[in-house]
Amino acid sequence: MQFPIRTPASPALALAALLVAGLLGAPATAHSAPPVLRATTSAAPLANAALERALETVSSDEIRADVYFIASDQLGGRDTPSLGLQVAARYIRARLERLGWKPGAKDGYLYTYPLVQKRLDEAGCSAKATAGERSIALQLGSDYFLSSARDAFDSDAHAGAVWCGAGDEKEFVADAVKGKWAVCVDKGESAFRVARNAEKAGAVGLALVEALDAKESYASRYGKMEELRRGGVSYPSKQEANAESSARRGGEHMPRLYLARGSFQRLLALAKRDEATLAPGQALGFEFAETRKIDPAGTIDVENVCGFWPGSDPVLKNEVLLVTAHYDHVGTSRGQIYNGADDNGSGTSGLLALAEALANYGPLRRSVMLMWVSGEEKGLWGSKAWTENPWLPEGAKAVCDLNIDMIGRNAPDKLLITPTEERPEHNGLVRLAQELAPLEGFPKLGSADEYYTRSDHYNFAKKGIPAAFLFSDVHADYHKPTDDPEKIDCDKIRRVARLVLRMLDGLQQDALGV
Repeated sequence: MQFPIRTPASPALALAALLVAGLLGAPATAHSAPPVLRATTSAAPLANAALERALETVSSDEIRADVYFIASDQLGGRDTPSLGLQVAARYIRARLERLGWKPGAKDGYLYTYPLVQKRLDEAGCSAKATAGERSIALQLGSDYFLSSARDAFDSDAHAGAVWCGAGDEKEFVADAVKGKWAVCVDKGESAFRVARNAEKAGAVGLALVEALDAKESYASRYGKMEELRRGGVSYPSKQEANAESSARRGGEHMPRLYLARGSFQRLLALAKRDEATLAPGQALGFEFAETRKIDPAGTIDVENVCGFWPGSDPVLKNEVLLVTAHYDHVGTSRGQIYNGADDNGSGTSGLLALAEALANYGPLRRSVMLMWVSGEEKGLWGSKAWTENPWLPEGAKAVCDLNIDMIGRNAPDKLLITPTEERPEHNGLVRLAQELAPLEGFPKLGSADEYYTRSDHYNFAKKGIPAAFLFSDVHADYHKPTDDPEKIDCDKIRRVARLVLRMLDGLQQDALGV
């Protein structure tokens, strides 16, 4: 379904009241004071004509072609790092070159940053449960397991253990869990979500227990620990140790392990507990200690793709509007390809459509940087690398970031945004999106505040750059091999891309002050 285009009689007047209050007026941070936009009406007729021309170029069919390539089996799920990710980067780069975009990195279109390759030191890993004078040692690879390179960091956690049921947020009783290991049965929910719940409650570690009715045993699912044994990757240790970074996505550097069902029964017997009578917040009666050791194995460079669209105004061209989307996904696991058509083939393709639209628009008064970032699924690595060591043409500075992620599923009129007025970071980008969204068939933007720290905009916001995040919410295929191209609503991506284009156009009509 395509939605009609409605153009306000006077877009400058319609936006003036909105913008004069401070369009990008996010709270100041320790890094810098945020910019504030003040309304003017210069160049509105020309921008309006250019906008209509550009809007017409955004095509569902072209978006569909991009989605089917980006989320094809041949790209293998675009893990960071992988050959499929490199192919996707060069596909994006070729499009930018064809459209006449300028390189947006120091040495071309590819912004590179290093990752540390690490390998599990199995001899340095151990786990033990102790109750009184009795103890049980657990064997890595048979009694308990680590799942992937996300677990590749040194840790040593020794604390009591508390039962947290099925891992729902309400089952993490903060007073009981703080400073303890949280133990809960694995009901197939997102491990990220359960880890976030554990971290919010103050747990020092999370142990997921194999369910009685599990369709696949942990030994079958995790037993080989191939990625850890052959060597995974992580962000460089200096940044990796940053507590704010580790808190960013929920338990990213909090120890997490998977307990085999038989091992858990042995621990209950050690502490003389009956699983059937356990209640959330109840102490399990044993101390649990787990140590893991990781050996470094060199470094590898990975890439963000950056395209720069220079502004036409002699002064305003130095104010750069960033639009970001991650182009990586989670790769291939046990022979199954996780194509990530929605996460984030949808945002990747939406950004490609935006690149074409802006090429038809012509120069805006302000410059635009489109950035396809890698490593989002591993911990927002690509956006973190850029914000810690940004590159823009001499004299230019980033003044905002608009991030799009998972915009191709769920109801056609469903679109979420963060930060809403419920968060202190609420800013004029959000108000502008709310003003313009009905023009593209999104009558009311819902709240994505739950995800404020979980996509790439967050790294820009931490640096004092006002940011907003457009998102269509998770669904049954989230982080599953079934997130495939045929399920994508390409017209919805088209309309989100047009909304972003309208926002960029709206941001050209006002003088920027601090």
